[in-house]
Amino acid sequence: MSLLKRAPLTLLRAFEAAGRTGAFAAAARELDLSPSAISHAIRKLEEILETRLFQRSTREIVLTKEGLILLEHIQRGFEEMQRGLALVTADESRPLRLHTAPSFAHQWLLPRLGNFIKTHPQIDLRLSASTEYAHFEQDDYDLDIVYGEPRHSPYEKIPLAVEELTPLCSPALAENIRKPEDLYQQMLIQCDVQLYQWKGWFEANDLTPPKNYGLRFDRSFMAIAAAVDGLGVVLESKLLAERELACGKLVCPLKETTREIHYIGHYLVFPRHQHKHVALDIFKDWLLGQLNLAQLR
Repeated sequence: MSLLKRAPLTLLRAFEAAGRTGAFAAAARELDLSPSAISHAIRKLEEILETRLFQRSTREIVLTKEGLILLEHIQRGFEEMQRGLALVTADESRPLRLHTAPSFAHQWLLPRLGNFIKTHPQIDLRLSASTEYAHFEQDDYDLDIVYGEPRHSPYEKIPLAVEELTPLCSPALAENIRKPEDLYQQMLIQCDVQLYQWKGWFEANDLTPPKNYGLRFDRSFMAIAAAVDGLGVVLESKLLAERELACGKLVCPLKETTREIHYIGHYLVFPRHQHKHVALDIFKDWLLGQLNLAQLR
């Protein structure tokens, strides 16, 4: 008899929950069982496999090397079962909940959502934007697009694009900007949450940073809008200002004479295995494909 036949699904579920949460009590609450039932199920599984899966002490349980390997494979298996069940039930109609950084949503994502909805009309997409990180277990989000490299977490993270940071302004204002030193005479617009500020750009171009700046915003989309209205020069990502550059509302007055700052600005974050939405991979592939097209332009 194979090990899979000897190890019932109930034992594997108990092990996966305990391994993922790191506590018998937490696994018990999740599966609506008692901690002693979880402990008994794991001991039974260890007997069947003739392998210790946890190191136990009075205060904690820690997965052994063998336990870590088994947990990874069981989670992959549960994910595939979840996807299969979703494909043959109504679960695919569950909304795909996306959380995103506000400026990425406003400047880049929203103009393209029509394409996604037209291609995948069966997916009910729900979108929310804020500067906070999504907490997938509590917030019920499936995906998060964050600005800046995410802090350490058990979630999967994918860098989305290498962005180019450069001075941008209206065409009328650009007529007065022929060399980098001309910026000293201009109103400089700064976004306080930008990873790289004007000071860093001036230093990267071997220039002395000015001591004072004109306008400050806490969102890139507001800083870009101010530049479009001719209020000054903004240091911003060409990815976020793609529409304004394409239609000529903004230009790069110093692109031939200065160094751009290249950096990874945004990341896609989502749970690795458990309870992953069936449409997550569809949206992820679409998003990465759209970013690749944008970078080729």
